[in-house]
Amino acid sequence: MKRLFSILAITGIMAFGTVNATTNANATTATTTVATITQDDTDAAPAEEASFHQDLKKRFVEGGPGFMGIVLLCLILGLAIAIERIIFLNLSTTNTKKLTQNVEDALSSGGVEAAKEVCRNTKGPIASIFYQGLDRTDEGIEAAEKAVVAYGGVQMGQLEKNVSWISLFIALAPMLGFMGTVIGMIQAFDKIEAAGDMNPSLVAGGIKVALLTTVFGLVVAIILQIFYNYIIAKIDSIVNDMEDASITLMDLLIRQKK
Repeated sequence: MKRLFSILAITGIMAFGTVNATTNANATTATTTVATITQDDTDAAPAEEASFHQDLKKRFVEGGPGFMGIVLLCLILGLAIAIERIIFLNLSTTNTKKLTQNVEDALSSGGVEAAKEVCRNTKGPIASIFYQGLDRTDEGIEAAEKAVVAYGGVQMGQLEKNVSWISLFIALAPMLGFMGTVIGMIQAFDKIEAAGDMNPSLVAGGIKVALLTTVFGLVVAIILQIFYNYIIAKIDSIVNDMEDASITLMDLLIRQKK
């Protein structure tokens, strides 16, 4: 009887050990498989990314370095001007309500000089317009209003500076692409004429150049158009704030005179 219990105990221990060994082996295999798959995916990602850049470079060269280089230059210059304008416009944005309230409080407590000091310590075109209007209050309300209108035009010109260049690049990039299209088609017909035969391989090269230059020109125009529309919307917002603030300033000066 004791021998039977001993045999059963040994059999159970062996079975339990086998199950644990099998489980550990399966877990190790699964871990190794997952690690292998993860490693393969990690290795495949840079390869895919590299192939994309290589393909882009290949398409750029196939499109013709001449026209493609000019289109790329339009993109670089357009983006440089757009980024500079966006930074300038964001720095020119002022909390109009807060500035107007500070100027009104300064006028009430310290007069025109205190209000001018508030404008000097505030950045942005609206504060500059306020300062010019306040600086002409001794000459009368009409003189102050003329100063505000005149300096508002100056500030608007500063906001719109170099924006026309972006619109030029937007128009120029697709036109260069279309010119590359025409030149590519001409080259294709020249090859057909020289060969004296309508061979598809002769036409394919010229058509490829035509399509690539057109695509790159349109892509550049689309990118710059997005930035251009944002800049125009930002300028319109600032100009509207300038006009509203100018009217509010005139009201404050009229009340101050009374």
